[in-house]
Amino acid sequence: MHKKILVAAAVFAALSVALGAFAAHALKDVLDASQHKTFETAVRYQMYHALAMIFCAQCLKQEPNKTLYYAALFFAVGIVLFSGSLYCLIFLNIINIEGLKFIGAITPLGGLFFIAGWVLIIKSAFNNQFNTSK
Repeated sequence: MHKKILVAAAVFAALSVALGAFAAHALKDVLDASQHKTFETAVRYQMYHALAMIFCAQCLKQEPNKTLYYAALFFAVGIVLFSGSLYCLIFLNIINIEGLKFIGAITPLGGLFFIAGWVLIIKSAFNNQFNTSK
């Protein structure tokens, strides 16, 4: 279970670096300041939560439990919904596709998954479901 989470986290982290570099170089003359800031936010939150998934994977390796598994799963869903929706909005804007602004409504849902993942980590800490001293 922890290996799948670790692999997914590494993929998300690698994509975060690749997308950040892509925006900084290939899109630097295409994005306006606001779009660049939005893209940067998507990349940053993707990396933060990929690292959180790595933390969950390490804890699960030491002491498997469903709460941390779901925390990692919620982080993954949050990355797809939060960062993914921001990437979509920017790319749709670049290629001048209008009428799909509703995708922006998905972003806060991704944020809720991020928050839920952190709450599950807090729950694990209070339930002593993981021990980082092993």
